[in-house]
Amino acid sequence: MSYMFLALAIFFEICGTTCMKLSEGFTKIVPSVLIFVFYGISFIAFTIALKRLDVSVAYAIWAGLGVALISIIGIAVFNESITSLKVLSLIFIMIGVVGLNLTGNIQ
Repeated sequence: MSYMFLALAIFFEICGTTCMKLSEGFTKIVPSVLIFVFYGISFIAFTIALKRLDVSVAYAIWAGLGVALISIIGIAVFNESITSLKVLSLIFIMIGVVGLNLTGNIQ
């Protein structure tokens, strides 16, 4: 159940970050308001997830997947450039997330 709340936190964080781009510097009202709505929901879901998950592992997953998915959205939706350095950096982020998850299970 905690991982479901973590997944919801990641989803709404991605929605909030996407709305940041869509708000064009707070000049568009609907995406500007949605930034706060989505981030609020994200923080609520993340807080609930932390009841049962280690904060180090949960935050690494939240931040790592958030960065990776927002990068993909930036490339696919907002036509941002993709370089081999970006791809390599995203791979390193994912390796770090997996590594933290593995060390959370080793005693």
